[in-house]
Amino acid sequence: MNCLRLLIKFNKMVVRTSQNVSTDSYQSAIEALNNLQSNAAYLKNASRHTNTLKDTEKYLKRSGITIEDLKKLSIIHVAGTKGKGSTCAFTESILQNHGHKTGLYTSPHLVSVRERIRINGQPISEKLFSEEFWRLHTRLSSQKDHERDMPPYFRFLTILMFHVFLKASVDVALIEVGIGGLYDCTNIIPSAVCVGITRLDLDHTALLGDTISAIAAQKAGIFKKSVPAFSVAQPAEAAKVLRTRASAICCPLTFVPGTSSVFKSPPVLGIASDVQQANAALAVELARTWMNSRRGTIGYFDVGTVEQALKSCRWPGRTQILKTKFVDFYLDGAHTPESVKCCAEWFLKFRKPMEPSVLIFNSTGNRDSRNLLEILRNIGFFLAIFVPNFAGFASNEQENRLLPVNEQTKRCKINYDLWVALNNHGACAESVPARNNQRACAETVPARNSRSACAESVREALEVIKTEFPEQRAQVLVTGSLHLVGAALAILDPELTMKSDY
Repeated sequence: MNCLRLLIKFNKMVVRTSQNVSTDSYQSAIEALNNLQSNAAYLKNASRHTNTLKDTEKYLKRSGITIEDLKKLSIIHVAGTKGKGSTCAFTESILQNHGHKTGLYTSPHLVSVRERIRINGQPISEKLFSEEFWRLHTRLSSQKDHERDMPPYFRFLTILMFHVFLKASVDVALIEVGIGGLYDCTNIIPSAVCVGITRLDLDHTALLGDTISAIAAQKAGIFKKSVPAFSVAQPAEAAKVLRTRASAICCPLTFVPGTSSVFKSPPVLGIASDVQQANAALAVELARTWMNSRRGTIGYFDVGTVEQALKSCRWPGRTQILKTKFVDFYLDGAHTPESVKCCAEWFLKFRKPMEPSVLIFNSTGNRDSRNLLEILRNIGFFLAIFVPNFAGFASNEQENRLLPVNEQTKRCKINYDLWVALNNHGACAESVPARNNQRACAETVPARNSRSACAESVREALEVIKTEFPEQRAQVLVTGSLHLVGAALAILDPELTMKSDY
């Protein structure tokens, strides 16, 4: 009788899964995904992070695959504070140009959640996402021990990624760590071909620690015995921790000096910025190590192919210059002091100095906005606009239920006040009514000769810029948050084509 009941339950689950796949839209899948607790809540409950791997293994098993199954994937694992995504993108481009089928898992997304799971450089289709999402969601929902017994947002997507890559039989899976390393749910993988550590800086300190040494210890958590590890140059205290951890578990660690060991001169990069040279050098070593393990021959690595791959690599939202009909946009998701400093140097190098410079800025979480704004202040912006990470229209894929727009708006006012204090000037001398019946969080939006203001959306900020500079081609830097950059791209280039009709 019990066996019969189990069979009936299983058949109902299969029928329900089939119905969901055929009838539920992609947008309803996104809505269901948004109902899961996201990384923001994960940070709020940092004291419980040691359970992440245990819980991930539980949900992975419920989903129908095991830790042993993950050994079928040939993995490159990448952690770090800044440059993880760029490094993964460079590595993906190199391997793809050598003819390998690649799977890439990164976070966060800019416009569409499907950007997080890519095969051969392209986000998976809405159809594939919907099918795999509902199959996984139904299976996990049917096995809940209690009402809230579901993996949170990022953990769910990580398990989904494993299913997609296994079914696609990718040659290589490039997996970017979400937060930290040691307890990150991507670290459930039992093995990797090689791992990489990008530049370390203070970020997510509530979870990872408030010193660079503590941060380094968390990142080094992805090291594995006998698995080659590579890192870019690091602050002395961080490098010491990485060496100590690697030595303790017999993990061969190499600090990559740069691209000079491969190229006679720095290669031209598709992601423009001097700081990207270090990420490219790390990517070269990761790709070369993976190919050597695959082919068993050093000669297979083709320098000419690598050079072309680095040049053709595209990674939106990171040191990206997007020219529109009226404005030149400089988009970079920098959000730590070091990365914002690099962003400022990049902007000063490429902007047109005779045209007015405008800043669109937001910073969320527990980050110290003052430090970031002090760096940006030295650029000498004609106008600074502080906005939430909101494009100006509803988008399920960019919805953040744990940090709603009205809460971000309060932070915008704080950032506005900091900017005013740093520049030692008062509120806007003139005011213009906010567009679309919206109320700007600083009571005004800027008029000519103003220096700073708040707007309630990126769209409103863009309207202000067009009004302020009808006869000049403004140079607009969008930075402080990758989510802010995503909101801007949702307007300027929603398909992430690297071109804009705006």
